[in-house]
Amino acid sequence: MKICPYTKEREEIVAHAIRSVASELRLIDAADLIALLRLGCHSDLSDLVSSAAELFFQPGTVNFGVGGDYNLDWGTTPQVTLDLELKPDGITVFARLTLLESHGQVEINHISFDDPSPNPDENTALLAANLKASAFNDFNLPCPQ
Repeated sequence: MKICPYTKEREEIVAHAIRSVASELRLIDAADLIALLRLGCHSDLSDLVSSAAELFFQPGTVNFGVGGDYNLDWGTTPQVTLDLELKPDGITVFARLTLLESHGQVEINHISFDDPSPNPDENTALLAANLKASAFNDFNLPCPQ
């Protein structure tokens, strides 16, 4: 996604929202995730993402996207990246979740608002509100800068 002044704030909102999902996915052995990516077992990856997300979000909110990537070299810690689609009401977020040993990172590729406001701050607030509304448990949002 082209970096804009709102990208970092929106990535932080998404990261806070899916933190628990990322933690659940990190319980899966990295070698298994890498094997599924390498063998193109996208339906299996989709099931794993759905299972991790169903504990925290309404059905269909967090989905496996179109693929992923991994970094696995000798003497390094594995790194697995999964394409995700987040679909809170009225918004679709295409993101990449990178799973590292002790944490995750989120990079937003594209956000589509069904009815966007001309004010980007309102769109960011809508993203946060709709993610919260689709979550079973409340999550803390980052403090605004």
